[in-house]
Amino acid sequence: MARHVSKDEVESLVAALVEIETENPPGNEQPCSEFIVEWFNDHDVDADLVSEPHPDRPQVGVRVGDGDPTLVLNGHIDVVPAGDREQWSHDPYGAAVEGETLYGRGSADMKTGVAIGMLTTVSIAEQIRDGELDGSVVFHAAIGEETAEPGTKTLLERGYDGDYGVVLEPTGMRTATSEKGLAWYEITVTGNPSHASRPDQGSNAIHNARPVLEALHEYDSTVRERVDDLLGRAYATVTMVDAGTKENVVPEKTTITVDRRFLPREDVSTIDGEMDELLAETADRHGIEVSWRRKRTYESAAIDPYSHLAEVLRRQSAAVADVPGEPWGIAASTDVRNFVNDAGMEAVTWGPGELSQAHTYDEHVDLEAAVDGLKALLAASREILGGDNA
Repeated sequence: MARHVSKDEVESLVAALVEIETENPPGNEQPCSEFIVEWFNDHDVDADLVSEPHPDRPQVGVRVGDGDPTLVLNGHIDVVPAGDREQWSHDPYGAAVEGETLYGRGSADMKTGVAIGMLTTVSIAEQIRDGELDGSVVFHAAIGEETAEPGTKTLLERGYDGDYGVVLEPTGMRTATSEKGLAWYEITVTGNPSHASRPDQGSNAIHNARPVLEALHEYDSTVRERVDDLLGRAYATVTMVDAGTKENVVPEKTTITVDRRFLPREDVSTIDGEMDELLAETADRHGIEVSWRRKRTYESAAIDPYSHLAEVLRRQSAAVADVPGEPWGIAASTDVRNFVNDAGMEAVTWGPGELSQAHTYDEHVDLEAAVDGLKALLAASREILGGDNA
């Protein structure tokens, strides 16, 4: 029989992970990876430091068993920077606990998910070794998710793959079978600089950017008409405008950033074509110079919302918590795309904690929810790997 995992053990492991600062950028994952390997070794499970894709930022891969099917539990250990420490009521790396709440950067996104993945892997490993389960379990502690680096993709390519995958992001234990894609576009509108006392001598790049911003607003209205049953609307949102070098200089360049959220049925190359056509027509109509580049991409992904993995997770989640049971998709982008699109696996995004806490000041997680998440994940894992949890 699998050993019992106490609430204190869950709290202790989440706290230990949160206390290790792993901000990305710049990419400080190595101490956390080394801690995780040592933790697994202390629990009689072999874990590997994987030096790809970045030798100075190793990640962790674990495989236990050689039977079928194989379940992969995935979490990323990098976190976004804590930002202005004065805005935090608690030390972002202090893992302070008040009542049932643990505070700290990464507590929700997603070191609680990593922790329950580690605890589940050890528990399942015991049952595999004892012959109680037929399948195998794989665990990932991936680097670089926050900046779209190929951490998870590399682990899958290195053989830490399987039949089913669970990306343990905070979803409130809802099971996401699809997710939107994300493409960031950087658009540059040029002009000619001059002294602001002689503004007509130059060409103001801010003025030149006005028709581009209007065209982007119309484009957003158009793509909002594209709707997915689980994911809602597509979007094209202007999120940054940067121009000027000095108060008395007519700017020669305006840079506009667009956050394009797209649906599984949309293709990035087609979106590139839409952006190129839109900007070329605007530039030609208004006699301005415009260029663009796509600087970061997270592909969309989707599987059958009634797949075996999704059904098991929905049922086991409902058994331990008040979790909506209908099919659902997540608007955020996660590494599930690497499982579905690159490895051809049946995979979902699922985990305890609330996505609304990600990247916020005073980020926190409810420890009772973490324990519920562990219970549901253990039950679902045993069912998928051949145990009697029906």
